[in-house]
Amino acid sequence: MDLGISANVAPLLDEVKHFIDNEVVPLEREYLEEISVGDRWQQTDRQVEIMGGLKDKAKAKGLWNFFLTDGENGSGLNTVEYAYLAEEMGKSHIAAEVFNCAAPDTGNMEVLHKYGSEAQKAQWLEPLLNGEIRSAYAMTEPDVASSDATNISTQAVLDGDEWVINGEKHYVSGAGDARCKIVIVMVKTDPEAPKHLQQSQILVPTDAPGFENLRPMHVFSMDDAPHGHMHQRFTDCRVPKDNIILGPGRGFEISQGRLGPGRIHHCMRAIGAAEKALQLLCERSLSRVAFGKPLARLGGNVDIIANARMDIEQARLLTLKTAWMMDNVDPKEARVWISMIKTAVPNISIRIVDQAIQMFGATGISQDTPLATMYMAQRTLRLADGPDEVHRMVVGRNELRKYGKQEGVNATFRDG
Repeated sequence: MDLGISANVAPLLDEVKHFIDNEVVPLEREYLEEISVGDRWQQTDRQVEIMGGLKDKAKAKGLWNFFLTDGENGSGLNTVEYAYLAEEMGKSHIAAEVFNCAAPDTGNMEVLHKYGSEAQKAQWLEPLLNGEIRSAYAMTEPDVASSDATNISTQAVLDGDEWVINGEKHYVSGAGDARCKIVIVMVKTDPEAPKHLQQSQILVPTDAPGFENLRPMHVFSMDDAPHGHMHQRFTDCRVPKDNIILGPGRGFEISQGRLGPGRIHHCMRAIGAAEKALQLLCERSLSRVAFGKPLARLGGNVDIIANARMDIEQARLLTLKTAWMMDNVDPKEARVWISMIKTAVPNISIRIVDQAIQMFGATGISQDTPLATMYMAQRTLRLADGPDEVHRMVVGRNELRKYGKQEGVNATFRDG
C-alpha cells in the first residue's frame, strides 16, 4: 500500500503549491472583500477579472480538473495522488475554484461523466469542465430528516414528455451563485417501488418555469455569499423527460457513486485547512509576548501545538488509506473507511481551527483573519455528506458484524 507522493504527482504538487502561493493568495483577500460591494449575489467586475484571470492562468498551465481521474477529460491521477492536491487547495478559500475542483461542481461533473447521456454531457458537462458555469445539488429538505434519503418528499410526475416537480429543498450549496445554471435534484418518482428504488435524479436548469430560490440559508448568521446555501421551491416545475439521469429509480445508485470520492476530497481539503490554522497559530504564538514570554511558552500551548501536529498526521494517513481503498478494492468495502474519515477529519480540523482562534484572542473571530470563515466551513462539514452520527453508526455496525450478524446501514446524504 503506497500512500506517498508518487513521481507522477510530485512535480504537479510543486506547481500547485507555487501557483497558490504566488498567484492565488496575493489576490484572495481583495477577491473576498469585493463580496460586500454592491449586490452580494453578483460578482463585481473586479471579481470577474480576478477569478477569470486566475482560471485562465491555471488552465494554460494544465492545472485543471484534477479531480476527474480519467485521462480523457481529467488529469489521469489516482485518488491518492489527487488527495495531495486537494489538501493544498484546502489552505485557500478560493483555490479549489481556480483549478475547477470546487464542490459541488466536482460531484456533479463526476455524476454526469459517469452516468449522464451524451446529450446531457454536451449540454451541461462540457461547460462545467470548461469552468464556464457553476452547479448545485439538491437533496436536503426542510420538513424531513434528510440524513435518511428515503424520507425525501419532493415528487416528480411524468406528464407526457415532461417531468413535473413539486416540493422544497434547502441548504442547496452553491445555488446562490449567479453562475449556477443547473441543479441536480433528488426526487421521488415512484412511491410504490421498493424503498431504495423510489428516488431519481433530474437535471433542473435554474431558468426552468416553476423553479425559484426563496432565500439564502445562513450558517452561523453568515450568508456565505456569493456561493450561498439556498432554500428552493419547485412549483409545477417542468423539465424535459430526457433530463432524468440514468433512468427512473436510479437515484440511490447515483448517490452512492457520487458521494464516496467527494467525501475524500472534502476531508483532504479539511486537512489543508487544519494545516493553515496550525501555521497561523504557530506564527501568532511566536510573535506575541505576554507576561514576559512568547505565547508559545505560556500555559500548555506547546502541548496544543504538538497535539495538533500529531492529529493532522493521523488524519492525513487515515484519509490517504481511504483514498487507496477507493482505487484498489470494492467500493462497498471502502464505504466504512469513508465513514471513518468523514467523522474523524472534520472534528480534528475544527479543534485545530478553534485553538488557533484562541491563540489570536478576539482577532481570531474577526474579519482580520480567515479563521472564523474556516471554522464555519469545518463545522458545516460535520453535517454535509451525512452527519457524524450516521457515519459512526456505519463504522460501529461494521465492527460489531465481526462478532455476529448486524443490520446493515444503507443511507445517502446531502453534498455540500
